[in-house]
Amino acid sequence: MDKFFKISERGSSIRTEIVGGITTFFAMAYIIFVNPNMLCVNLNAGTNDPAFYPAMPGELWVPVLVATCAAAAIGCVLTALLANAPFAQAPGMGLNAFFTYTVCLGMGYTWQEALAIVLLSGVLFLIIAVSPLRSKIIASIPAFLKSAISAGIGLFIAFIGLLNVKLIAFGSGVPALNFAGNKDGILTLIGLLVIAILMCYKVKGAIVIGILVTTVIAFPMGLTSFPEAVTMEGVTLAPLFMKLNIGGVMEKGLLPLLTAVISFALVDCFDTVGTLIGTATNAGMTDRHGNLPGGDRALIADAIATCCGACLGTSTVTTFVESSTGISEGARTGLSSLVVGVLFVISILLAPIAGIIPSAATAPALIIVGVLMMKGAVSIEWNDLECAIPAFLTISMMPFAYSISDGIGFGFISYSIIKLARGKAKDVPLLVYIIAVLFVLKYVLTNV
Repeated sequence: MDKFFKISERGSSIRTEIVGGITTFFAMAYIIFVNPNMLCVNLNAGTNDPAFYPAMPGELWVPVLVATCAAAAIGCVLTALLANAPFAQAPGMGLNAFFTYTVCLGMGYTWQEALAIVLLSGVLFLIIAVSPLRSKIIASIPAFLKSAISAGIGLFIAFIGLLNVKLIAFGSGVPALNFAGNKDGILTLIGLLVIAILMCYKVKGAIVIGILVTTVIAFPMGLTSFPEAVTMEGVTLAPLFMKLNIGGVMEKGLLPLLTAVISFALVDCFDTVGTLIGTATNAGMTDRHGNLPGGDRALIADAIATCCGACLGTSTVTTFVESSTGISEGARTGLSSLVVGVLFVISILLAPIAGIIPSAATAPALIIVGVLMMKGAVSIEWNDLECAIPAFLTISMMPFAYSISDGIGFGFISYSIIKLARGKAKDVPLLVYIIAVLFVLKYVLTNV
């Protein structure tokens, strides 16, 4: 195992990789329940507002949960075996919302047709991932934007943690701190202090220890409890497996189809590229050119997992930014992502146990990782406004727009326009211009 995953060669250990995998799984286990809620459950039952209608009927909740875990496991195992990288995959947040509210509700596709669109986008992403274009996309990103992506992901993942426990809430119409009666928020602050103190003392496994300690504290606070049943009933994929309707998609016109397929592929591609580059740069895992060894194969694993996920019955699979929690614990190889994959397989039957870990126990880990990733901002030349402005937009738009790909999009677009206006068009690689144009078209076509 050590030789296959190059564990010692990368300065890690089997224990560190296992702890890193467990930490990553805890940080992203929420997707097991959130994804079926997003695709199947009307969280505002009784309303006549069509914006709250789900993409799939409620009786498919358990099959979607199974598909979510299975697709995540496939993505993690592929990343482990193909790329030997410590990155975990699962159906992505934002992409599942796009599936439900834009493709199904806004564009009028059925969920079977939407799954077909996800498959086509996965095929498009796979073509890009196995072609020379893959490495050219990564190489075209300027060094300062790679640093900005790392810092932006730090803010984004910390923002996710704060929102998950409603420490920042929007009840008054603007974001504001929310302490009153917020036991989840209070527990998160306790967990944050526990992890921070452990890390300052350089305790190994500080994040996973903090998650477990916070979970124990959650019991007397009434924020978690032991499940009535250990296993989940009705485990099946039959209602979803291979239910894609490609023929129906073709009948609804080429332009909306291309818009949906390219949007899915573009977001998936740059969510993954951003996560790989940003997290790897922060952890010192990149080579002297700023590229992640095995990163190209991680993209291939992501694309294949998306295709498999569509066939199983779930929305687009992407590389999770929460992988940075395991990497912060020292994970450096695919053994970590293999551990995450195994835990997702176990969760298919033992989902109630996975539900014991409350979001208030994982939110502190996300915030701490945000702290660690902000160091990427140090290497940006803030006195050079031609770089500083695109860098700032990249960093700020990730949390503000709740999207890694939108942060990259704003960075590419602003960098291209500023260089053109300054008469320095040759300073920008041609591929950056092309990607910037694709982002502009995406924003125009999906917001008309």
